[in-house]
Amino acid sequence: MDLKGRGALVTGGSGDLGTAICRALAAAGSDVAIGFVGNRDGAAKTRQLVEGLGRRAFMVQVDQADPAAIDRAVAAAAQQLGRLDVLVNNAAWNIGIPFPELDQLTTEVWDRIHDTNVRGPFQLARAAAGHMRRQGAGRIVNIASIAGLRPSGSSIAYATSKAALIHLTRCLAVALAPDITVNCVAPGLIEGTRMAQRLPPAVAQSARDLAVLRRTSGPDDIADQVVTFCRADSVTGQTVVIDGGVQFH
Repeated sequence: MDLKGRGALVTGGSGDLGTAICRALAAAGSDVAIGFVGNRDGAAKTRQLVEGLGRRAFMVQVDQADPAAIDRAVAAAAQQLGRLDVLVNNAAWNIGIPFPELDQLTTEVWDRIHDTNVRGPFQLARAAAGHMRRQGAGRIVNIASIAGLRPSGSSIAYATSKAALIHLTRCLAVALAPDITVNCVAPGLIEGTRMAQRLPPAVAQSARDLAVLRRTSGPDDIADQVVTFCRADSVTGQTVVIDGGVQFH
C-alpha cells in the first residue's frame, strides 16, 4: 500500500517508540493522529515533528483501558484526518513484578495490564476496521515484545498480555482478510528509550551479550518495520522479532 496521503492512528505516540513510528509514517507520506493518555507535552513534540515533515498531525487523548474512550478516539482520528488507513497499537502498560513474587501480582494489576495491552488493541482494531473496510484496504500493526514469546519481561501479566497480543494478531488477520492486513513487531531491548534507561545496567548489558549482533535495537529499527508492514500487500498474521538475534542457552 502506498502510504502517501494516508491517515494513520498511532497509540502511545507521546513516547520514544511512538514518536519514532509517527515520524517514520509521516516521512512515508502519511498524516498522523497521535494517541496519548497523559503526556500531552510529549504528544505535542511528536506533532511538531510530523508537521515539520509536511504532514498533518492531530493529537487524540485515549485511555485504552477505558472501553468507552476507544470508539470516540478512533472516530475523532478518522474525522480529523479525513480517512483512516493505518492503526499502530503501540501503547501498553506495565509494572515491574519479579515472576516468583506471585502475591504482589494482584488481580487489579493483572486486569489493568490485560485491559490495556490486549482488550484495548482489540477494540481499537475493531473500531478502525469499519473505516478501513469502507475504503477497501487497511493496515494494522501491533507492537508486542519478546516477552510474549518466552518467559521474560517485567511481570507475568505483561508477558502473557504480549503473548495474547501476538495471537490476537493472527486471529485478526483471519477475521479482517482480505482487505486489511494485521501484523506484529516483537522488540527486545530498545536502546535510547526511557524504558531502557530504567533497567538496571546489568540487565541491559545481558540483553546485548545474548544478541549475536552484540547490540539490540533502537526505536527507528522498530519504526522501519512498521512502515514495511504497512507497505506490504501480501503479508499478514506475521510477527517479526527485532532484538539483535538474542540467543538463549
